[in-house]
Amino acid sequence: MAINWTEAQIAEVVSKVLAQVQSPAQSSDKEWDSTQYHGRRLIGVYDTMEEAIAAAEAGYKAIRAMSVAQREKLITTIREYTRAEAPAMAALGVAETKMGRVEHKVAKHILVADKTPGTEDIVAEAKTGDCGLTLTERAPFGVVGAITPSTNPSETVICNSMGMIAAGNGVVFNPHPGAIATSNYAVDLVNRAVHAAGGPEVLVASVKKPTLDTANVMYKHPAIRLLVCTGGPGVVKAVLASGKKAIGAGAGNPPVIVDDTADIEKAAKDIIDGCTFDNNLPCIAEKEVFVFDNVADRLISGMLKNGCYKLTRAQADALVKVVLDEKTNPKTGKTSLVVNRDCVGRDARVILAKIGINVGPEIRCAIAEVDFNHPFVQEELMMPILGIVRVKDIDEAIDLAVKAEHGNRHTAHMHSKNIDNLSRFAKAVETTIFVKNAPSYAGIGFGGEGHTTFTIAGPTGEGITSARSFTRLRRCVMADHFRII
Repeated sequence: MAINWTEAQIAEVVSKVLAQVQSPAQSSDKEWDSTQYHGRRLIGVYDTMEEAIAAAEAGYKAIRAMSVAQREKLITTIREYTRAEAPAMAALGVAETKMGRVEHKVAKHILVADKTPGTEDIVAEAKTGDCGLTLTERAPFGVVGAITPSTNPSETVICNSMGMIAAGNGVVFNPHPGAIATSNYAVDLVNRAVHAAGGPEVLVASVKKPTLDTANVMYKHPAIRLLVCTGGPGVVKAVLASGKKAIGAGAGNPPVIVDDTADIEKAAKDIIDGCTFDNNLPCIAEKEVFVFDNVADRLISGMLKNGCYKLTRAQADALVKVVLDEKTNPKTGKTSLVVNRDCVGRDARVILAKIGINVGPEIRCAIAEVDFNHPFVQEELMMPILGIVRVKDIDEAIDLAVKAEHGNRHTAHMHSKNIDNLSRFAKAVETTIFVKNAPSYAGIGFGGEGHTTFTIAGPTGEGITSARSFTRLRRCVMADHFRII
């Protein structure tokens, strides 16, 4: 059932899904039904977190009796279902969250289907010596509790499910409330695929209405042996404070350096392609650029040829007031900037229209020359807006880029043919992902080598997570035997 979608087929499916889930009268704060999809009850969605955990635990016990080959069959079928239903999930995700681009979300689902590792990632190790044989194997935790975001809702649910199931676990999700219908559609898809491949009816579970309370139940429940969080700093902090083994995938503010040895035309296209992919929702996407002054004009010219609108300084300052809100902490009295969620993941022309700039659909990014302290550099906006800072040399570029990354150790990018400059920046920034001379999405296997994931665990060190990330090591020792030399 490997399906290769054409653009015409995607457009046809998307138009049908959007016609079913949207209407002109529908408001942006519509409460989505997270228990059914066009009259079909979603499998694995429960009223309470306790019920969801019980279902996932029963599913875990069922696959514990299955062989690795049988588990791989489950993964293969999830891949097939994901490819087949990618346009529907993409359209539903954009309709519900009002974020991102349907065609890019289709691509992300296909990426998840094709490049998420399965059971081949679970490899045992053996050591022999004078004292015999020691075997170390990767075993499941049991039931994994997972927090998923609104930015990549169904992609994260499916990617996490495939890795966690390959590792032999059951899974319970507490999805972001802003993407609950899309997330639960993905939960249902996984369960339908698993059951069709001979697995239990429910292996992954979710709740009808996820809240902080349902998350707290999940954190504290004795059946949950591992917590995995893909989200902002607040929810990652809560998971890490649970007292349980936790994997945290937090925020980033990925910088880009362009030096004067780079292929400037390619760099301009790559940066804008990466920055605008799904309207800058991926946490790996380019967020700010540091470019050598002697090639800055050429880079900006190249960006303008690739669908950018260049803001004046006054327009940039006006846009800051639209995309960022001031928030005062009632306890400390300190004021900070908070991203306006109504602008996150929106098309560039929609955002520009808010300050009276009307452009066509060919404009996919707003760029502005700013100083280092400007919010377009310091804040992770997750929208197609790119601050550009001129620098005199590699020393200034690295210094400012490392500061702008804010120590998240998430992702950084560089366009250069100077090996020394590339190496110096990579060592200084210490990010989990470092992309050289390519769009940001190459870092998760889209146009680059290596597997994909939508849970990039920088804070806790697992990095580009895969099935083995969701296992625990068990050792078996036989003394004095099973060595044949």
